[in-house]
Amino acid sequence: MAHAITDPVEAAAQLKGRVDAAKKVVFFGGAGVSTASGIPDFRSEDGLYSQHFKYPPETMLGHQFFCEHTAEFYRFYRERMIALEAKPNQAHKKLAELEAEGKLTAVVTQNIDGLHQAAGSKNVFELHGSVHRNICRRCGATYSAEWILGRENDDADGVPRCPECGGLIKPDVVLYGESLDERVIEGAVGAIADADLLIIGGTSLVVYPAAGLVQYFRGDDLVIVNKQPTPQDRAANLVCACDIARAFDF
Repeated sequence: MAHAITDPVEAAAQLKGRVDAAKKVVFFGGAGVSTASGIPDFRSEDGLYSQHFKYPPETMLGHQFFCEHTAEFYRFYRERMIALEAKPNQAHKKLAELEAEGKLTAVVTQNIDGLHQAAGSKNVFELHGSVHRNICRRCGATYSAEWILGRENDDADGVPRCPECGGLIKPDVVLYGESLDERVIEGAVGAIADADLLIIGGTSLVVYPAAGLVQYFRGDDLVIVNKQPTPQDRAANLVCACDIARAFDF
């Protein structure tokens, strides 16, 4: 098991050396990547799952809850899941920079905030979808997060309806009880399998099936950057137990 580095300056130096030596880098990230941008994660002490709501967040983010309590779902979704004021942090920016340089081949993310694309990343596999795509279940028309927040086409219950056909709008995010998009999975698996350096960051690696994708890595160098231990730490060549935005400050 690799010794965990807690000093972010040392972590950044170690990470830079490994990136410089690699040819094909893939980043696999979770909610911890966006905490420096002001978006709460889920499972930390201050995370979403530690806060108190009328229903547990895990319940409100479920497919069944969306179908049976749509208005309540949208109240939570608008207040807690859309964060348009959030800006990319150093981790997002460095990953986009590495892609532009030809070092990074893909970002595989469990996040739905779109911050990787906002930073300039192009090849992003969004395992759990995005708040920036909201789709009419009847006609397939797509609406932005800004449109959802605008509330101009809400019905009497506060549920957004398609102005084209009156259909129910559903966020293009994977809710509990729903399957991941097969094309996204295939792309992510292919990128991970082809990488010689896999950097896992800001994720507890306990949410499946997403966390299971790391098993497809066949390269020589596995790096984990996460404040808390993960189930994959024993397999890693480098473990950085520090803030991910600072670890990418190189």
